[in-house]
Amino acid sequence: MKRSGTADLPLHNGKVPPWLYERMSILGLSVIEAILADYSKDEVLRRLADPFWFQSFGAVMGMDWHSSGITTSVMGALKRSINPNSSSLGLYICGGKGKFSRDTPSELIQIADKTGLNGTELVRASKLSAKVDNTAIQDGYQLYLHNFIVSDKGNWSVVQQGMHESDGTARRYHWHSENLKSFIEEPHTGINGVSKGHILNLTDSAASENRKGILDISHTDSAEIMSDFSRLILPNHHDVQASDVDLRRLGALLYVTREQQPQNFEDLLLLEGVGPRTMQSLALVSEVIHGAPSRFKDPARFSFAHGGKDGHPFPVPTKVYDESIQILRTGIEKSKLGNSDKLKTLNKLRQIVEATEKDFTPNFDIQQVIEEERQNSWRFGGKTVFGDAKKPANPKPIQLSLF
Repeated sequence: MKRSGTADLPLHNGKVPPWLYERMSILGLSVIEAILADYSKDEVLRRLADPFWFQSFGAVMGMDWHSSGITTSVMGALKRSINPNSSSLGLYICGGKGKFSRDTPSELIQIADKTGLNGTELVRASKLSAKVDNTAIQDGYQLYLHNFIVSDKGNWSVVQQGMHESDGTARRYHWHSENLKSFIEEPHTGINGVSKGHILNLTDSAASENRKGILDISHTDSAEIMSDFSRLILPNHHDVQASDVDLRRLGALLYVTREQQPQNFEDLLLLEGVGPRTMQSLALVSEVIHGAPSRFKDPARFSFAHGGKDGHPFPVPTKVYDESIQILRTGIEKSKLGNSDKLKTLNKLRQIVEATEKDFTPNFDIQQVIEEERQNSWRFGGKTVFGDAKKPANPKPIQLSLF
C-alpha cells in the first residue's frame, strides 16, 4: 500500500465564515476542473495525496497557511462543490469529519451502484486505511476526519486527520491507490515524529482480520519503506516569516506581476487590463494547477494569493478573490467550447514567473510586502473572521524594492 505522506499541523478550532466558504467551494471546483482539462482524474488524486500540494492548495484558497483547519475546510468545500457535478467530472468525495466519516461505507456503496465499481473493495480500502492509521500506527493521534476520494475508474485517494491526545497538534495522513498490489506488501513500519522517536507499526487485537499480515513484514527496513514518503511539519507561529517562504520564488512572482506589464509579454495580452494584484493571485492559482511537486515545499508562499481568514499574512482580499474566480471560470467555460486560450495564458504567466526565478536574486523585506498588503487591504475588500479591513488613519510610507 502506498501512503504518500503525513503533515503535522498546529491544531486550530473555529469556523470558516460563509463569505469565505462560498468562495473556497467555487475556486476549489475551478482548480479541479482545470487540472482535469489539462491532465486527468488520476492527476487530481495524485495531487490530493501529496501533503505539500494539499497545504498549498488550502493556502491559495484563503485558509490559515499552517493550521489543521485546512484539512476539514478544504475537503468540506470540495465535497460540496464536486459531488453535485460528479457525473460529469468522474470524481466522488465521501466521508468527512466526525459522524460524517461513518457515512463513507454507505456512500461508497451508492457510488458503486451508479458506476459499476466494486463497492465491497472500496469499503474495505476505506476501512483498512483508517484502521492502519488509527490502530496499527500507535503515534498518539486518534482519527476524527476521514475522506475517501474515488474516480469512476476505481482509483482513489484518502485524506484523514487525527488529533493528538495531549500536545495540541493534528496529523494528516494521505493515501493513494496508485501501484496498489496489496495492503501489506509495502506497509510503513515507522514514522519520524517531532520529539517522539520512532513510532512503531503495531497490530492491535481490536483490528480487523484483514490486517493480520502487517506484522509479517514489520521487520522490513524502514529507510527503504520511507524512501518516497513525504513529511510536512509546520511551525506553531501564526504569522508568515521569511524562513517559511522561498524568497527567490516569491520575489520573482512579485517582480513579474508588479513591475512588468502584460503588453510586455505577447503571450499575456489576454490578461491586459487585469490589475497587478489579481495577476499575483492568478500566477499562484496557476501554479497550484500546473506546478511540479517540487514547487510546493513552502506552502506559506501560496497565502500571498488570497491571504488568510485570521489576517495572516493579511486579510482575504475578496475583490481580488472574486476576480480570480471570474477569470478562471471564464477560461474553463470557454475551454469546454473548444477555446482554451485564456487557460493557456494563465499557464504562460506561471511559466514566465518560473523563468524569471532563474536569474532573480531576492533583495527585499517580506515584512514590508505583508505590511503593504495590509495597508491596501481595504481597497480590495479585505476581510477576516474579525471583520472588514479598515482604511489606515495614518498610513506609513512603504518603499518596497524587489531588486
